[in-house]
Amino acid sequence: MAGLYFEEFSVGQTVKTLSRTVGEDTINTFAGLTGDYNQIHTDAEFAKSTPFGQRIAHGLLGLSIATGLIMRTGLLEGTVLAFREIQEWKFVKPTFIGDTVHAILTVTETKALPRIGGGALIASVELRNQNDEVLQKGVLNLLMLSKPK
Repeated sequence: MAGLYFEEFSVGQTVKTLSRTVGEDTINTFAGLTGDYNQIHTDAEFAKSTPFGQRIAHGLLGLSIATGLIMRTGLLEGTVLAFREIQEWKFVKPTFIGDTVHAILTVTETKALPRIGGGALIASVELRNQNDEVLQKGVLNLLMLSKPK
């Protein structure tokens, strides 16, 4: 599926992604990739003594999963030029091993940038769990291609 071009997005447009379950393997792979082996993520016994009572996913893993789920929608396939900016991002609640998460993207602003052959797409994003609780939220700024003439 080809992605949408800049002109095909509209303010207020909302998309809910598919879901995926965050497994222990995902957390361990992310720790290996980033080098962040903080015990809150990787040591079950240590994590029992924390306020969360169990291991939690890395915050940036949640952000990465959210962007991956958005890519899986096909909306940006072949039409996104760049991930320009995270204007804000809040880690609201922890993501636990076994949580099934999805993202909700809502277009809040579009700004034509003819010099790049496209425009900026500003979108609020929420990462939610199986209980529809917001785990993370923020605003992403993406550069999108214009529709060919």
